[in-house]
Amino acid sequence: MDTCRIPENASKCSGNTMECFMVLSTQAQKISIGILCGLFGTMCVFENSLVLYLIFSSPGTRKKPSYLFIGSLALADILASIIFVCSFVNFHVFNKTGFSKEVFLLQLGGVNTSFSASLSSLLLTALDRYISISRPSEYKLLMTRRRAWTALAVLWVTCAAIAYLPLLGWNCCVLDSTCSELFPFVDDNYLSGWICFIMVLLGCIIYAYAHVLRRARQHVAYMEKHQAQAGKQNTRMRMDVMLAKTLVMVLAVLMLCWSPILVLMIYSIFARLSDHLRKVFAFCSTLCLLNSMVNPIIYALRSKELCSSLRRLFSHFRRQLKASEESPEAESTHKSSVIET
Repeated sequence: MDTCRIPENASKCSGNTMECFMVLSTQAQKISIGILCGLFGTMCVFENSLVLYLIFSSPGTRKKPSYLFIGSLALADILASIIFVCSFVNFHVFNKTGFSKEVFLLQLGGVNTSFSASLSSLLLTALDRYISISRPSEYKLLMTRRRAWTALAVLWVTCAAIAYLPLLGWNCCVLDSTCSELFPFVDDNYLSGWICFIMVLLGCIIYAYAHVLRRARQHVAYMEKHQAQAGKQNTRMRMDVMLAKTLVMVLAVLMLCWSPILVLMIYSIFARLSDHLRKVFAFCSTLCLLNSMVNPIIYALRSKELCSSLRRLFSHFRRQLKASEESPEAESTHKSSVIET
């Protein structure tokens, strides 16, 4: 394994730098982290896979840019859950260190790419809702499927390029480099840049949603005033307002889940972290999985189209289950009638 500089507050570690970042000291802490990661990760993969199936199995939803962006969010959450749970549990619970610097940075890059793409997908969805609610007559001309796919391609490539900079050489295993106290082999300057990238994304999302909410309130006032005259336009406005409120709920959950780790990351750049705060950071990291798990629940409860698709799916399964239960009875009845004959 490559020899890198050890964080100053980890002087008690000797020899193996990776052990300095294993902050869970008791078996109870490791079991707790393992249970949280297993529960949140499993539910996240199941729920987001269901969202992807509902979106792309219906011609009505898979053609809409709004649901393409939501599908990108679900895919990012699935990848983040799988990579994060496997690497996080393997490192903090089972204390596996038998891998190289490159393998660790590859895993970290996968986690950062997925979580960054998840946040960027929310930004695209916010911009999509802003265009839809502020310029409804031009929406179909401005937001086409081709532009949506192009935006998603740029999103994923940009997130991957930024996330894999440490693997490409910007890490703390070089001269005159300051190592992060939270992540092995990660340069503090890179961590500062990544935090700025995330904060810019959050700022743009908040700015877009501020305009969406303002227009949504205007539309609500318009609908209450012209409820008798408005027909399809009224229904379209209701759909835009409903989806806008849904995505604001997603953003609120996102902020609640991500704020603790972002605050601790920023604090680690300017001050030393105690062992207690590093343990808190490890537990707060599981909130990212909680965010990915809650998003599909919000979609299912708030999106009428996804709700309808989900009900049709359950009805199909019930019919199949009922048919499979009735077929043995029919077969036994047929056999008994043959015997009697």
